Amino acid sequence: MQIQYQTGHFEDIACDLLGFCVFEDEGSRSAGFKHLNRLTRGAAGSVLSSGELKPELHRTCLIHDPRGLKAKRLLLVGAGKKLDFTLARLRELAGTAVRRARVSNSKVIAFLPPAEDSTHEVARVCAEGALYGNYESDIYKTKDKEGKDVDCFILLGSKGVSSAGMDKSIRHGTIIGDAVNFARALGNEPGNILTPSQLAERAAKIGREVGLSVEILEREEMQKLGMNTLLAVARGSDEPPKMIILRIKRQERAHKKRAPLYALVGKGVTFDSGGISLKPGEKMEDMKADMAGGAAVVGAMVALAQLNPRQRVIGLVPTVENLPSGKATRPGDVVKSYLGKTVEIINTDAEGRLILADALAYARTLGATHLVDVATLTGACVVALGNVNAGLLGTDQEMIGRILQNRSITGEKLWQLPIDEEYRKAITSEIADIKNVGNRSGGAITAAKFLQEFVEDTPWVHMDIAGVDLDHDGRPFAAKGATGFGVRTLVQLFA
Repeated sequence: MQIQYQTGHFEDIACDLLGFCVFEDEGSRSAGFKHLNRLTRGAAGSVLSSGELKPELHRTCLIHDPRGLKAKRLLLVGAGKKLDFTLARLRELAGTAVRRARVSNSKVIAFLPPAEDSTHEVARVCAEGALYGNYESDIYKTKDKEGKDVDCFILLGSKGVSSAGMDKSIRHGTIIGDAVNFARALGNEPGNILTPSQLAERAAKIGREVGLSVEILEREEMQKLGMNTLLAVARGSDEPPKMIILRIKRQERAHKKRAPLYALVGKGVTFDSGGISLKPGEKMEDMKADMAGGAAVVGAMVALAQLNPRQRVIGLVPTVENLPSGKATRPGDVVKSYLGKTVEIINTDAEGRLILADALAYARTLGATHLVDVATLTGACVVALGNVNAGLLGTDQEMIGRILQNRSITGEKLWQLPIDEEYRKAITSEIADIKNVGNRSGGAITAAKFLQEFVEDTPWVHMDIAGVDLDHDGRPFAAKGATGFGVRTLVQLFA
C-alpha cells in the first residue's frame, strides 16, 4: 500500500472513498460535519437524523456518489466519544476505514482524521492503522481469496504543516505497521510450514534486509552451553531447536559497550501439543501461534533496526516444537539449566517457561542489563484477564510504568499483576531447586516467579500475551487471526 500525505479541501480530493469520522457526542453539531452536510446537500446529515448511522465507535455508513464531493463514495466512521479519543483509537479508525474500503473494492481512499491538528503522531498512527486494516490472512487459499487490497491511502491534513515532516512520520508508521504485519504473518503460519528452522531462516532473511546481524545457535552448541531446559522441550520432536539472536548492526559499530543493554526475549514454540502432558484436542490447532512472543520480538527488532533506537537492544528467540514421542521429556524428569539450577518438570505442557529460562539467563551472559520477555505463557492469564488484556509482571517498575503509560498510544492493553515473594512457595520442589508448575492458584504469577529464578537481580519485565495473540472473531479494523501483539509496545519503549 502506498501512503501519502496531502493538504487541501477534502471535497476536492478525487478518490474511490473518502473516510470522514464523526464523534458520538458531537454528531452533526461539529463545524466540520456541518460543512460536509452543506456540501452533500443534506445527505450526510440525513443518515444521522434517520438513525441509519449511530456514530458509536467503529460503526460505518457508506454513501454512494455523494453530491458536492469528488470522491466516488463517502464513508462516515463512528469515532465514539470525543473525551475517549486517543492515538490508539485513531489507529483503529484508520484501519476501520481501510477494512470498509476493501469491502467496496475501493483502491484509492482518502482519510480525514478527527484530530484538531495535523501532528506527526497522527500521521504515524494512521499509517500503522491503514496497514493493519489492509492485511489479510488468506495466504493459502486457492479460491475465494479477497484480492481487495487498498492500493493508496491518502492522509488529509491542514495547510501550513510541513509535508517533509509528515512524510517522515508516515515512514515511521509504515515501518512499524509492516513489522506488526510481519509478526502477524508468522503467527498465522501452520506448524508444518513454520518450523523452528523456518522461523530462524525467515528471521535471518528479513534481518539482512533491514540491518540486523543474525546468529543462530544449533542444538550441538546449546548442548555444549548446557541449555538443558530448552533442549528438554525439543526432545520429543524431529525438528531441531534453534536459538535466534538478533543484533542491530549500527549499534554494534557504535561500540557503546558501557551503555545499558536491553534484551528482548520471545517464546518461540512453533507448535505446542503439550508433549507427554498432551493438551485436549479441541482448539489445539491454535497452538501454531504459541510462537507469538517470538514473532513479536522479531518484528520489534526489524522495526528498531530501521528507527535508530535510543538504547542498545538485542533480541533472542528460543524456538522449538513441543511434541510427544518415545524421546520426549517425561513428567518427573529433572534437568539442569544453563544457569546451573535444577528443574523438576512436573508438566511438559508448561514448556514456554523452560525455554525462556535458558534464553533469559543466556541474555545476561551476552551483557544484558535489562530484560523484557514476551510469551503466550499461561492459560491462567486468559482466565484472569480474558481476551482483552495481557498480563504484565516483573521487577523493573520504571519500565512497567512506561509500558502502562504508553497504552493510549500503542493500543495494546496490559494489566499489571503482583509478583509477591509468597508465590514462590508454590514452585518449591522436594528433589530439585525448583519445579516448573505449582497448583492451579495464581498460575500466571507462579509462572512468572519461575522465570524470575533465572533473571535473578537483573531488572526484568514479563508480558504474558496468552489470550491476546489471536483474534477469532475479527474486528472492524482488523482481519481474524494473529494480532502481532507486543510489537508496538516494544517499539514504543525504545524508538
